[in-house]
Amino acid sequence: MHIGPYRLDSRLILAPMAGVTDRPFRAICRSYGAGLAVSEMVSSNPALQDDRKTRLRCDHLGEPEPRAIQILGADPLHMAQAARLNVERGAQIIDINMGCPAKKVCNVAAGSALLRDETQVARILESVVKAVEVPVTLKIRTGWDLQNRNAVRIARLAEDSGIQALAVHGRTRACGFSGMAEYSTIAEVKSAVGIPVIANGDIDSPDKARFVLDTTGADALMVGRAALGRPWQFRTINAFLTEGLRLQDPEPTERHRVLIQHVQELHAFYGPMAGVRIARKHIGWYAKHWPGFALDRLKPLFSEEKPDRQIQLTRELFETAFRKLAA
Repeated sequence: MHIGPYRLDSRLILAPMAGVTDRPFRAICRSYGAGLAVSEMVSSNPALQDDRKTRLRCDHLGEPEPRAIQILGADPLHMAQAARLNVERGAQIIDINMGCPAKKVCNVAAGSALLRDETQVARILESVVKAVEVPVTLKIRTGWDLQNRNAVRIARLAEDSGIQALAVHGRTRACGFSGMAEYSTIAEVKSAVGIPVIANGDIDSPDKARFVLDTTGADALMVGRAALGRPWQFRTINAFLTEGLRLQDPEPTERHRVLIQHVQELHAFYGPMAGVRIARKHIGWYAKHWPGFALDRLKPLFSEEKPDRQIQLTRELFETAFRKLAA
C-alpha cells in the first residue's frame, strides 16, 4: 500500500492512541512489522504548540520513515498552521483526527463531533491539504450515531479535498468502544472512493484480520488496543496474511526483553518521574497477557517511584510468573 510517495512495508498500521503511541511504543511496534505508526493526537491550539507535552508527541528522533503525526482541532486556520509546524518538525504524513469520541474533545466540536458538520469538515480538509506538500490522511468513525452514519459522504468529501488515505473505525461516536465493530459501512466507503481505505476496530487476531480484509475490501488494517502489551501482534498477523503461517507468541525471554526495553525507553524519553508513572500502564498491559501472572502482584510495583527499583521489581515479578508456569 502507498500513501503518497511512501510505500508501506506491511498492510498493518498502529492506530493513534492518546497517551499511548509515543515514540518508544511506535518504535517497538515498527520493529515487529507495523508498516506505519501514527503519533498520538496533537492539539492545533496555537497556545499549546510549544508545550512540553506537545513537543514530546512531535518527537520523531530516530524514527523510521514515513513519520506520521495526527492533529486535532476544529478551526481550519489553526489546523493548517499545525500541519505546517509539524512538517517543519519532521512529520512526513499529516493525519487529521475526526474520530476521537472523548467528551472533552467533542465538547469543543473537534474529533468525531465534526462528523455532524460536513461543511466544516470540507473546510478543514481543504485548508490542511493546501497548507502542506506532504500527504494528508484522515481518520473517522462511521458517523455520529446509528441514525446518522455518514461515513460515505465524508469519504467522498475527503477524496475531493485531496486526502490520500482514509481510516475508518467501524463504530459511531455514540458507540464509543462498546459493542462489536461493524464493517459493512467500511465496505461501502471502500466501494465509494478510489483512495486507500484502512479498516479499524476490533482487529485482535490473525483470523480477524483476514476476515476484516475480506469483508471490507480495505487496503490496510489499523490495529489499536490489541497491540497494548502485545506489540508482537503485528508480526503474528503479518505472517498469517502474507504466508499463511500461524506463529506462536514469543518465548518468555523475548517477551521479558521487550518489556524491560520498553520501560527503560519510557524512563529515558520522559525523564525519571514521568517515565515511571507512564510505564505503569504499559507494565499492566504486558501483565494482562503474561501466562501465569497474578495481576494483584502489581500493587507494590505501581507504588514504586524510583526508575531503577521499578525495573528491578518488573524483572523479578515477571520472571517469577514464568518460573511458576514452568514448574
